Amino acid sequence: MQWILNDIPLGRNIQNIRIKRNMTQADAVAKLQLMGSSMSRSTLANIETGRRNIKASDLRLLKEVLDADYEEFFME
Repeated sequence: MQWILNDIPLGRNIQNIRIKRNMTQADAVAKLQLMGSSMSRSTLANIETGRRNIKASDLRLLKEVLDADYEEFFME
């Protein structure tokens, strides 16, 4: 399985976008799970703090859940 490397603040960007959308981690994860992801709230928390990388498939689903553009995720 391929993982995205942390050479930019991807996790922090995900967290900022989620907060701007007034969504909790639990809200985001519930929507992801309805779309087929197996991500847990603790996994999302670890991604947002940079302790864990995100799977590309989960990033694609998160883009839909957060109604975001990829550019927002990859801002430096």
